[in-house]
Amino acid sequence: MRFTEHELTAALTGAAKSLHASRKEVRKRGLDPDAAWEELGRYQRFQLLDGLGTQILPVLVALPDVAVAPGTRPTFTTDQVRTAVEQHVGDGLGRMKRAVVVKARTMLVQNALSHLPPRMDPDALGHSEA
Repeated sequence: MRFTEHELTAALTGAAKSLHASRKEVRKRGLDPDAAWEELGRYQRFQLLDGLGTQILPVLVALPDVAVAPGTRPTFTTDQVRTAVEQHVGDGLGRMKRAVVVKARTMLVQNALSHLPPRMDPDALGHSEA
């Protein structure tokens, strides 16, 4: 699937925020995901984004092409996401560990997909007549 740089950044950042917000220390303090994200230092954010990027971005690019109407988000079935994840999980894992990794990474990619912004109409983007 072809995504813009903005879409990939929004998906990765959204997944990182929700993953960080699910940590026990953050939940105990009752912070919302954006406030918890802002409390992180720049290097801590980088480490989180870097780790997630190696797991999420190759899978997002491997998703099949789907038609996306302007103003909507691309939608994928769980099977499509799982298939793309399975292509990127190494073969060196045992059967049980591989199943756990595939399930967890599928949920992570679905979380990232939920943070994608709606597609913009390419014809309506900033064409001004001077």
